[in-house]
Amino acid sequence: MRAMIMDALAQPLEVREAPAPAAPAGGVVVEVHATGLCKSDWHAWVGHDDVTLPHVPGHEFAGVVVELGEGVHDWNLGDRVTVPFVMGCGECEWCRGGNAQVCPRQEQPGFTQWGSFAERVVVRAADTNLVAVPDGVSFEAAAALGCRFATAFRALTGRARVRAGEWVTVVGAGGVGLSAVMIGAALGARVIAVDRTPAALEVARRLGAEHTILADGVDVPASVSALTDGGSHVSIDAVGSAQTARDAVLGLRRRGRHVQIGLLPTADGQTPMPMARIIAWELDLLGSHGMAAADYPEMLDLIARGALRPQDLIERVVGLGEAAEMLPRMDTATPAGMTMIDPRRA
Repeated sequence: MRAMIMDALAQPLEVREAPAPAAPAGGVVVEVHATGLCKSDWHAWVGHDDVTLPHVPGHEFAGVVVELGEGVHDWNLGDRVTVPFVMGCGECEWCRGGNAQVCPRQEQPGFTQWGSFAERVVVRAADTNLVAVPDGVSFEAAAALGCRFATAFRALTGRARVRAGEWVTVVGAGGVGLSAVMIGAALGARVIAVDRTPAALEVARRLGAEHTILADGVDVPASVSALTDGGSHVSIDAVGSAQTARDAVLGLRRRGRHVQIGLLPTADGQTPMPMARIIAWELDLLGSHGMAAADYPEMLDLIARGALRPQDLIERVVGLGEAAEMLPRMDTATPAGMTMIDPRRA
């Protein structure tokens, strides 16, 4: 199969032939029809995640089941499927309880195993991790769900439990941030989008943001407080830096809820937070690490009914070669939406 190979950290990637995978017991092989290019893939490429070289990145994907391993009961050849970027073992108490996203033995395509920037990818514990893609949902839209969209959906619904009429500030209008804007607006929230790129903020307005803030020398928390008469009920950091996390937290009103989505890589693994404010105002700090396959039906129902349109977040579709050139630049890129890869393209 053709695959995007990472031979060394933070070095150019090469698209070349690689051995095709075989389905393990309990797992399947999926022919990849669409896979998302995400900032998390850049984190793996630069060395923020522990990957074994040579490596194939890619963790958001959708496609067709082309090989079944022994012991798979719920799936057939030809099924249209997607998968959360966190794959549970299917056996532990967390998986049995429907929380595979925190499985202690989890696998993550593109991180703990070869990923989806290839023509084929392995999905382990298929009966736990696969999600059926309805005929009316494109492979590109389904791939958009795997990490950014599903993470944003669960952050707002399962973690922050956003209610209609509440103010929600989303810091960062990339793929996951724009997903949060769309989902928040669909839930009836009053959404504020914050970004340093005017084009991204324009997309956020189209997706339902009531207000936008250009974070260019602006006091973001003060701006949010002025717009909301005291701060947002919910904040989302969809970037993952000390500054964006701080701005998001300090823009909350008393007893507000902050959800951290963006990764926060630091040398010592610790990120400073304004704890004095958090304690005095009784703020809630919540993490959101994807969404288990068991939680997909509610989201897919909203998509099938047209209330959510992840396909509107897709900016362009490219082949593996162009994606290999784009991935190293993701730390400085300013996309106004998602880039999807079709590994079958030349």
